[in-house]
Amino acid sequence: MSQRTSALPGGLIALAIGAFGIGLTEFVIMGLLPQVAADFAVTESVAGWLISGYALSVAVGGVALTAAVTRLPRKPVLLGLMVLFIAGNLLSAVAADYATLLAGRIVAALCHGAFFGIGAVVAAGLVPPARRAGAIAMMFAGLTIANVLGVPFGTFLGQHLGWRATFWAITGIGLVALVGLALLVPGRGAATADAPAGGLRGELRAFTRPQVWYSLVVTILGFGGMFGAFTYIAYTLTEVSGFATATVPWLLVLFGLGLFVGNLAGGRAADVSLSGTLVTVLAVLTVVLVGFALTAASPGLTVASLVLMGGFGFATVPPLQMRIMRYAHQAPTLASGANIAAFNLGNALGAWIGGVTISAGLGFTAPIWAGAGLTLLGLAVLLFADGRARRAPAAAVPTRELVDAA
Repeated sequence: MSQRTSALPGGLIALAIGAFGIGLTEFVIMGLLPQVAADFAVTESVAGWLISGYALSVAVGGVALTAAVTRLPRKPVLLGLMVLFIAGNLLSAVAADYATLLAGRIVAALCHGAFFGIGAVVAAGLVPPARRAGAIAMMFAGLTIANVLGVPFGTFLGQHLGWRATFWAITGIGLVALVGLALLVPGRGAATADAPAGGLRGELRAFTRPQVWYSLVVTILGFGGMFGAFTYIAYTLTEVSGFATATVPWLLVLFGLGLFVGNLAGGRAADVSLSGTLVTVLAVLTVVLVGFALTAASPGLTVASLVLMGGFGFATVPPLQMRIMRYAHQAPTLASGANIAAFNLGNALGAWIGGVTISAGLGFTAPIWAGAGLTLLGLAVLLFADGRARRAPAAAVPTRELVDAA
């Protein structure tokens, strides 16, 4: 066994800490909006741009920034992205006005897609082929933990020490992640650290392969269906299920726990059967969403549905990321970053369609029905894509730079 394999836990833990910090930055603002809006004397809708502006920047940065650094060794790129993350949160912490805070959010968001896209390739390269999806899941575990802790963490600090304290804390987490990446991720010369020889042109060639585009569409539809149902979940819980508003954060913690378990389980299952895992998870997620929509008036069944929706929704993430990396062949970096952007496009699509159904007067279970429809459509695209792949099996050759160098 190589020395690089023995360093596996440290490298993945450093990536997970970085993912945790980035996830906190994404989710924590939701609990801080009232304080920020009051401090800078802006309306709630204007303050909401701190969320939507971040999401748009993630979608842009996931592709553009990854493309810009594709010829560079991956470890220095990860370190640079973490420095960008620290700078964005530091700017947010010291912001004297709303525009500066928004700028800090945008700066921090630009590293989000590239970090997860490049980090997924690095994580997969740290382990033997049979454990790659599990390694990606371990990195994304930091994001799921941030989802569980983000809103309550930010709200607690915001209420007791002011919203700026939250961004100072996240800046500190970024520094810890930076040190961890510097010390624990293999440096230049390791298979995980070197940029692909083809450069940007080679990375762009991956997008000539239909399976890469199928993967992006499945990500947008499959993950967008879950997020569309989740976006308006507070209204469903209070207006349909009858829960008190004060209980909603605790119910969201249960949802977050489902994300955490589902992410790890999805990674392990994908290492056994990538296609089988994706088909099964998307099919079960569709059934869960339909069941949720039908039984939302029952508090007990709603709690079960919420946990299952989180579990099966995030169980798609490691296999979806692994699928596009597999079909990108020797150039998975930009495709991986594009898939992170696709997750965010799915979030936006699901939220938009859910909002349309509510505006049409279809009720607060309508976004869940719409989410089930999107997920079912994603499953149909996946089945079609897998059928095409079986007729062209050469497309499934593993990526060269992900092969263990030992």
